[in-house]
Amino acid sequence: MARVKNKVIWLTGASSGIGEALAYELARRGARLILSARRKEELERVKGNCSVEAQANIHTLPLDLTQPATLQLSTQAAIQVFGHIDILINNAGMRQRSLIQETSLEMDRKMMEVNYFGTIAITKYLLPHFVQRKGGHFANISSVTGKFGTPYRSGYAATKHALHGFFDALRAEHWKDHVSVTMICPGFIRTNAYGKPSADENSPATKEEEFRARGKSPEWCAHKIVRAIERRKEEVYLGGREVMGVYIKRFFPSLFSRIIRKVSTR
Repeated sequence: MARVKNKVIWLTGASSGIGEALAYELARRGARLILSARRKEELERVKGNCSVEAQANIHTLPLDLTQPATLQLSTQAAIQVFGHIDILINNAGMRQRSLIQETSLEMDRKMMEVNYFGTIAITKYLLPHFVQRKGGHFANISSVTGKFGTPYRSGYAATKHALHGFFDALRAEHWKDHVSVTMICPGFIRTNAYGKPSADENSPATKEEEFRARGKSPEWCAHKIVRAIERRKEEVYLGGREVMGVYIKRFFPSLFSRIIRKVSTR
């Protein structure tokens, strides 16, 4: 098992939610970290919450996946921080909660630009570095909706499905270069990723927030993610009962369709 201690890890989306919890977990385990997100002040806050000893091995690097022209230079800057990178954790992205008929095509395109194209851009820019070093690890925070679509998640699910296809291909092409890929699919995690719940306590959005409030903590999720990375797992599902949807979809697709259509859309 490859421990993360002393590994150089570039973590995107490190300023909140699962990413923030991952930063703390990795710092506690002695990793050397490059923390990226759009807001430098939030990155510095996360760094400041780590131990003084850990802070000596943490560098912040602002990154905006909506600015594709900057991503190659950002990748080069990340490599230069410690001279190399061992692991890239692709965690940054945007969420969605709206019906298909209420979601503009512009929003679908933006979501694909950030969640898919932004992620594969820095992956492609970093890949030659891994190939040259004959080793590297891409860990990608997907979602259980990367394995099945649900109401209110059409665009988000599409971006996560696309990532699975891309990284399955990358894994197959570069196994001989000792490049590993781990796809991490969380279910309900107690973050504020979707903003404030609706004022209507009977709305589907509010009911979903109730499920999310009973979900696993970001700290629990981060611990499981790091264990999966250390064990070089190819794909893991993290959460509660919602994870069963992956297996029902796989083995009983017709049953899954009947279950998922019962999710209220009004």
